[in-house]
Amino acid sequence: MSDSWFPRWRVQASGAQNVVAPDERLPWPQMFAMGVQHVVAMFGSTVLAPLLMGFDPNLCIFMSGIGTLLFFVLVGGRVPSYLGSSFAFIGLVIAVTGYGGHGPNTNIPVALGGIIACGVAYALIGVLVSVIGTNWIETLMPPVVTGAIVAVIGLNLAPTAVKGVSASEFDASMALVTILCVGGVAVFTRGMLQRLLILVGLVIAYVIYAIVTNGMGLGKPIDFAIVANAAWFGLPKFTAPVFDPHAMTMLVPIAVILVAENLGHIKAVSAMTGQNLDRYIGRAFIGDGLATIVSGFLGGTGVTTYGENIGVMAVTRIYSTLVFAIAAIIALVLGFSPKFGAVIQTIPGPVLGGVSIVVFGLIAVTGARIWVVNKVDFSDNRNLIVAAVTLVLGAGDFSLKLGNFGLGGIGTATFGAIILYALLRKKPAQGAVV
Repeated sequence: MSDSWFPRWRVQASGAQNVVAPDERLPWPQMFAMGVQHVVAMFGSTVLAPLLMGFDPNLCIFMSGIGTLLFFVLVGGRVPSYLGSSFAFIGLVIAVTGYGGHGPNTNIPVALGGIIACGVAYALIGVLVSVIGTNWIETLMPPVVTGAIVAVIGLNLAPTAVKGVSASEFDASMALVTILCVGGVAVFTRGMLQRLLILVGLVIAYVIYAIVTNGMGLGKPIDFAIVANAAWFGLPKFTAPVFDPHAMTMLVPIAVILVAENLGHIKAVSAMTGQNLDRYIGRAFIGDGLATIVSGFLGGTGVTTYGENIGVMAVTRIYSTLVFAIAAIIALVLGFSPKFGAVIQTIPGPVLGGVSIVVFGLIAVTGARIWVVNKVDFSDNRNLIVAAVTLVLGAGDFSLKLGNFGLGGIGTATFGAIILYALLRKKPAQGAVV
C-alpha cells in the first residue's frame, strides 16, 4: 500500500460486474452516476431525520456533504462511507426542545449545543482509539453486538417507512410498485443499470406515479408549481448553537451509539471488501465526531456513517472512496439550491417510502452479514440472548427515561447489547435449546 495519505485510485477497467476496491475507480462518467445514486440512497434519511426534529432539510443535505468530505480527508480516502443525519438524535432532540412535530423547531439552538457536546465526546473516543487501539471497544462490542446494533437501525426505522405508505390503499400500492421497480432493476438488469438500482428504480416509480396521478387522475397528483416558483440559488439558513448544560448532558451519551454504528459499519465494509480497515477506526471516529461538531455549529443535525450507502455498496460491489467524495460535492451543490429542495418536495411519499423500505431492509441485512462473516456462534446462549433482546428492544422502539437521562429505542438497544454482553460474557457457553 502507498505511504501517501491518499491512495492513487487506479482505474478498474476489467468489466462492469467486477468488484471495485476502495483504492480503485471506474471511468469518471460512471463514477458520477454512482455518486448520484449514493446521494439518492442517503437522501431519504438525511431529509427525513431533520423533518422529524424540525430542522431545515436543505441545510442538512449541505452539512452531509461537508461532513463526508471532512471524514474523507481525515481517513485519507481509505474508508468508503457517507455521513448523513443520524436517527439516534431524534428522540432526545425532541425531548430537550419540546418540539411538537409540525413546522420549524424554534428551540433548535438548544439542541445544537448538545449535538456539539456529543461530537466532542465522540472525537475524544476516536483520539483514545488512535492512541491505545480498538481492543477495548471490540471487547465491549464484539461482532454479535455490532451486528445486532446495525440490524436494529434498519428494524427501528422500518415502522417509519411503513407508516409513511399506509395512509391509503393507493399509497400502499404505489409503494409496492416502487419496491418492484427497484427489485426488478436489481435482478433483471446488468452492468451500470443494475449498479444504479436505487436511482433507476426511483425514477421509474416516479414516472409511473406521475402517469397514474397527473395523467389518469388517480391519487394525489404531483405539484410541479413549487419547482417553477423556487429560486435556482440561495444560501442555506444557518443557526448558531446555545450551550445549555441540561441539553448537553442529555445528548452526550449518544456518542456511544455513534461509535457502535461506525464500528459496525467499518466491520461490514471490511467484510465486503476483504480489506482490514481496523487501523483507520480511530481516524473514522474523529472524522465523524468533527463532522458532527461542525454540523452543530452551523445548524445541522448530528451525523453518522450511513448504512443505507453501505447497502448500496453491498449490491453494486463498488467500494471506491472517490464515489463518496463525488456524492459529497453533489450534496454541497444541491444544498445551495432551493430549486432542488422544491424537486425533493415533489417526490411522492409512497415512492420515497417504497425506496426507504428497500434501503432500511438492506441496513438490517447488513447487520446479519456481520454475524455471518464473523461466524458468530448462535449455539452459544450468550450470543443468542444478546442478539434476541437487542433486536426486540430496537424493533419495538423500547424507550427508557431515568430522571433527566433518556434513551429511544436505538439507544436502549445499543446500551442494552453492550451491558448484557458484558454481564454474560464470563458465563460458561452452553448449547442453545431449540
